[in-house]
Amino acid sequence: MTEDRGERRARAQLLRPDLAEGRFATGRTEPPADLAPLVDDGWWVTWSLPEPHVQAVVPRPVVHVALEDAGGRPRLLVHGVRTTGFERRLEGTGATVALAFRPAGFAPVLGADVARLRDRETPAADVLGVDDVPVAARAAALAGAGDPAAGVEVLAQWLRGLAPEPDPVTDELAALVERVETDRSLRRVEQLAGLAGVTVRTLQRRFTTHVGVGPKWVLRRFRLLDVAAAAHGGEPVDWAGLAADLGFADQSHLVREFTGLTGRSPAAYVRDLGGRAGSSPGGNG
Repeated sequence: MTEDRGERRARAQLLRPDLAEGRFATGRTEPPADLAPLVDDGWWVTWSLPEPHVQAVVPRPVVHVALEDAGGRPRLLVHGVRTTGFERRLEGTGATVALAFRPAGFAPVLGADVARLRDRETPAADVLGVDDVPVAARAAALAGAGDPAAGVEVLAQWLRGLAPEPDPVTDELAALVERVETDRSLRRVEQLAGLAGVTVRTLQRRFTTHVGVGPKWVLRRFRLLDVAAAAHGGEPVDWAGLAADLGFADQSHLVREFTGLTGRSPAAYVRDLGGRAGSSPGGNG
């Protein structure tokens, strides 16, 4: 079966996928057509574990609205863009469902500066001024009964009821960020400003307000996800060649950035996976 875009993303984002295998199940669904301008996908995770598992993730520059247990009852939490790595502890038996918004897609829902959500998890009631408890309870009941896709649909219906106002800037920025994700030739903010037809300062302001982080951060994060994808590929990696391909100043620059995000150099990370790092000098393991 051909791996879709969401599966490729998840494979790069999950750190130490060898430790995650068999510990939880994931799924995703395309958004309804009317929500597709704002929502990238719905997703869920289910687990039943005899021992707790801590999963590390490299987040993308997107906002999520996720079903969580808060104080012993289900709530919807708004997860702003994470600028650092993220860990989630799974234990016992459980399920979570969520909506992943397109880059900038939460701005019309919030109606305010998305940067204020950065690195925060906040109840939807506090962010949007709406009662999230009833919808969270319905989604949790469906997910707990073994139908997480139906739980995602409950979240979609809830979002639809918020009636977010269209914003043409949202679609322009979402398309630009999604291009950065797949086009390795995009390495500088000036390139993005040229594609958008605006000045660098205007682009920086729009990214901060609508996406929640600046364009330079977005460029760097996707290239680091490319490094993670290479590390997970199961083949020897020429780190110096990859650094040049991804626009890092040199191999040492790639190593510093990856180590800062994951706590391990790329070569050491690959060894942890049981694979082989490239033989080029300076693998910095």
